[in-house]
Amino acid sequence: MTELAAVKAALKTQAVETPSWAYGNSGTRFKVFAQAGVPRTPWEKVDDAAQVHAVTGVAPAVALHIPWDRVDDYAALARNAEDRGLTLGAINSNTFQDDDYRLGSICHPDAAVRRKAVDHLLECVDIMDATGSSDLKLWFADGTNYPGQDDVRERQDRLAQGLAEVYERLGEGQRMLLEYKLFEPAFYSTDVPDWGTAYAHCLRLGPKARVVVDTGHHAPGTNIEFIVATLLREERLGGFDFNSRFYADDDLMAGAADPFQLFRIMYEVVRGGGFTSEVAFMLDQCHNIEAKIPAIIRSVMNVQEATAKALLVDRSALSAAQGSGDVLEANTVLMDAYNTDVRPLLREVREEMGLDPEPLAAYRRSGWAEKIVADRVGGRQAGWGA
Repeated sequence: MTELAAVKAALKTQAVETPSWAYGNSGTRFKVFAQAGVPRTPWEKVDDAAQVHAVTGVAPAVALHIPWDRVDDYAALARNAEDRGLTLGAINSNTFQDDDYRLGSICHPDAAVRRKAVDHLLECVDIMDATGSSDLKLWFADGTNYPGQDDVRERQDRLAQGLAEVYERLGEGQRMLLEYKLFEPAFYSTDVPDWGTAYAHCLRLGPKARVVVDTGHHAPGTNIEFIVATLLREERLGGFDFNSRFYADDDLMAGAADPFQLFRIMYEVVRGGGFTSEVAFMLDQCHNIEAKIPAIIRSVMNVQEATAKALLVDRSALSAAQGSGDVLEANTVLMDAYNTDVRPLLREVREEMGLDPEPLAAYRRSGWAEKIVADRVGGRQAGWGA
């Protein structure tokens, strides 16, 4: 197999999981903006996710968020997804939208609130059993706003205890993916603020516990690719939540703010073997002012482009330059790959997969946007808290 053929083959195996919540209404802290045609039910979210996969060929799974995607029959929802060429991906818990969680959830000082939070996480594992999902994705809004508000060390003990109970509930082939976030909504201390804290808890829990890297959850200037390389080396990288940020956790389209950073991250993934391992590539975005489905398609394409460039890095030439201490040549090799226009290559890949070479144009021609505006009239649109 030629080098180019190997790159194409790798790109055809790529899978980017889309988030159910990105198809619903979202907005700022001040206003949620409604759009015509937005899904009203998890079933309609699956329908929209199927449209993304139909035109990209690399978005075969859709993540669920509980309770936003709660249904009476999860097995039926899974069958519905399968009928549309999809699987149900990670089950995302929600321990941040209940009045009881004002002072935290799994780290709350009140044992009754902690019990409620852990019971919700256990419910999510039950849903994994019903849907065939393999990943439980955990993000906690827990933290404090003021010095002295709570005992920081005790909060870590509570966190460890709750995680351990949920970990023991995991079945064969199921994983716990622990996410971290520098700040927000807590401002003084966050209970899982960085990859080191998440990694420490995962190490204690066992091999089924892995770290999730959300590309919007770091301080400005953080070398995210270093984190990725380290977690891959330690075999503890569980997955990504891809999005872009300018200032904080902006949840913009992947690759929109800093496509070079996305390329650097994907190079470390390729370099560390993560592209062919069990690393889950997920989007975690909010499309507040742009059309939902086209924005998700654009994000998938951005991830594809960054991956293609990463696969095109001349690893032999780069290794030789690094080994000889040729700083400029090493940088040149990397930049040559990044500056390659991979769009023609990806068009070829899509044609070989039997797809339209231009996913966004294919979606626009499908008539789906007009169909959902006409059909989805009445009812309550899905969105934050719905």
